[in-house]
Amino acid sequence: MDRKKLTRSSTDRVLAGVCGGIAEFFGISSLAVRVLFVILGPVDFLLYIILAIIMPKEK
Repeated sequence: MDRKKLTRSSTDRVLAGVCGGIAEFFGISSLAVRVLFVILGPVDFLLYIILAIIMPKEK
């Protein structure tokens, strides 16, 4: 069984690949994840920075 891992995307990236990685993990559009981050505002900016630091890069 091949488990999916939450990683930063190396192909679908604008800044650090966090939204692209989340979209790949859940099988949804990366645009939808980016829009959600923008709508939720400043709290998500801090969350994005934290995720960019702790999420490993895609191999």
